Amino acid sequence: MHTTTHRGGRASGPRDAEAIFAATLGLLAEGGYDALTVEGAAARSGVNKTTIYRWWRSKDELIGAALVDSRLLEPVVPDTGSLEGDLVALARHIIGLLTGEPTRDLVTAVLAAAGHRPELARHAKVFFADRLSKESPVFARAVQRGELAADADPAALMDLLGGAIWFRLVIRSDTMTPDDAAPLVRTLLSGAARSS
Repeated sequence: MHTTTHRGGRASGPRDAEAIFAATLGLLAEGGYDALTVEGAAARSGVNKTTIYRWWRSKDELIGAALVDSRLLEPVVPDTGSLEGDLVALARHIIGLLTGEPTRDLVTAVLAAAGHRPELARHAKVFFADRLSKESPVFARAVQRGELAADADPAALMDLLGGAIWFRLVIRSDTMTPDDAAPLVRTLLSGAARSS
């Protein structure tokens, strides 16, 4: 159906979209996927549920729109002057999302539900594609500076970076702080083998 409002001037959503998104993501973080209802999001955001259904046909579609367009998950696109610096900034941002409130519980709830909700899984895929497209200048600048091969795969680099953080925090239940970002990026870019 409709996507959502888009920052930067293109409007394709209700006037109260940000309040609806904040309510949706807040309820999702607090109670998980099953506890979130369109009626609850409408009540918390102060709009009629018909307003929500006019723009988003289902709870999963509403979550998908909120993930992409909410200010809560607005992506960081650093420009530090180097690929390593940019990737460290991106890693710190990911660590923050996966350790901070309420985003930690929100991300966990979405990815847990996406495993058995095909429509939500499609929206999660759109979210990650949107983030990669917004991060693409980081890699384009690195190619222009000669730091990165022209045929390098930005998606693979972000999968390795984000996947390592996700695995450590969510699967192994380890702790991470922003200070862990730089060593992780150095390993990603230089490898772990001893130089000869």
